[in-house]
Amino acid sequence: MIAVELLRLSRAAKRLGVHPVTLRLWADSGKIPVTWVGRERRFSSVDVEAMKVTSGADGVRLEALYVRVSGSSGQESSLIAQEEELRATSGGQIVRVFKDRSSGLREDRPGLNRLLQLVADGSVTVVRVTHEDRLARFGVRWLKQLFAVYGVRLEVVHPKRLGGRDELLEDFISLVTTFAGRLYGMRSADARRRLLAESGQCPNGGEGR
Repeated sequence: MIAVELLRLSRAAKRLGVHPVTLRLWADSGKIPVTWVGRERRFSSVDVEAMKVTSGADGVRLEALYVRVSGSSGQESSLIAQEEELRATSGGQIVRVFKDRSSGLREDRPGLNRLLQLVADGSVTVVRVTHEDRLARFGVRWLKQLFAVYGVRLEVVHPKRLGGRDELLEDFISLVTTFAGRLYGMRSADARRRLLAESGQCPNGGEGR
């Protein structure tokens, strides 16, 4: 008769050769069963051994990492920090890292487009981000469904813990803040054009628009 142990998260992760955060993500997604002892996760030694088999050569994790910052400059340290955390918690083979310096509301981000192409090509099995809003401010659920069509799973190192109303409020605030910033930028540009026109430095004199 096989003796069954209930392993703590760190010990189970060590047996599997993955980072504890990765094992926690697997448990959250239902990839491996978990038993709760009070408020602590425990993993059956039998399930851990079975996972070692299914994660072998035929089940290699091919990971695409995606990192993003909103500004075009001055946030290099954030990009580096995101990539370092994703690499440290990786549980498979990292195929490529995609980076964008653009708003999460933009759909024409070069890095995101290349990531979607890699997903469609079947070159990866997992897409990993530190936070959902790094991938997109809105529409993450649709992206998850798109990934699933190609057999690709999205893993978020720090998933949201908000309730439905709180999450909706957070999205609303994010949307208002983003468009307020854009509107301010447009007004600033108009103000600069008017000043140039009044000073005679604008070739068109501000007319004919």
